[in-house]
Order: sequence, then C-alpha cells, then structure tokens
Amino acid sequence: MRAYIVLSLLIGARTKELRALLWSHVVAYDQSRAAWLPVAQAGWEHSDFAVYVWRSVRQKGDTKTVKSRRSLRRCVDALRLLKDAQDVAREKAGDRWQDTDLVFCTRTGTPVTAHNVRRDFRKVVEAAGLTGREWSPRELRHSFVSVLSDSGVPVEDISRLVGHSNTVVTETVY
Repeated sequence: MRAYIVLSLLIGARTKELRALLWSHVVAYDQSRAAWLPVAQAGWEHSDFAVYVWRSVRQKGDTKTVKSRRSLRRCVDALRLLKDAQDVAREKAGDRWQDTDLVFCTRTGTPVTAHNVRRDFRKVVEAAGLTGREWSPRELRHSFVSVLSDSGVPVEDISRLVGHSNTVVTETVY
C-alpha cells in the first residue's frame, strides 16, 4: 500500500489507473540509448524515471495518450521496494503466480480490486489515528491537486499534470 499511496499523492494518478498500471509502463531514461525504457530492461541505476498512465480501465476502455508520462523522481524508492517484495511473493506463490505484469497486484499476481485497495487504504488511515471509513483512496488525487493549488501552481499546469485536456474539469471537480 505504501507505493500506491506515494504514487497517488505525488503524481495524482486516478485509482483506476494505478490498479491497471503495468511494470512495463514504469520507465527509466537511459542516457546511453537516449530513450525511455521499462525498468525491467533499463534497471534502477538511472536518475530519471517516469510512469505512463495511459492504460485506463474506464467505462469504454479508452486510453490516455502517451503524453501522460509523469515523473517518478520521488516515487522510485517506494516502487523499487514494491518490486522487491513482489519478487519474493512470486517466489512464495510458485505455480499459483499469475504473471500479469501489474505493479499493484495480489500475493499471487492477480489484479487488485477497488475493494482490496479501499480496505487496505482504510487500514493505513486507521493506523494513522483517523477514522478509516471516512476516507477513500480517491482523496489522494484530490490532495495532490490541493497541494499544488495551495502552492501557487497555475491551474493550467495542474490540469496537465492530472491528465485533463483542459482546465474546465480541473476547476469543476477540484
């Protein structure tokens, strides 16, 4: 849950986008090749990382554009720890492991549901001394927008960072 919360707060991804996020969409900039490559291919020994949040599980299955690459500069440690933990889980699961390439998955590699995420998120909220049932994971995205807004970031930049095509949705929803 740590990496899920870190990504939600620091890149403003939608909960549906994070549940569908693949390791092949977590990329590092390889200067020697002058290209963005999946971390599985490039490794973690780089200084620039990003995530493509363009594969969404929204109603009609539409996707975001490749322009939805978001910097992972502050998220790398959480993702690296998650990948290590996932490698251990894969080993423990043995034949039961399903290789879905999902960043956020169950102990056997299967997709996490919205219910799984809400339950685990509420456990974290409770551990922080708050009332878990009063909070939901989507509030992390709202917090991302609020922090940027309170810091004086222009609404046009915020809109671009959260993947909106213009500022109308950003201004209406947030």
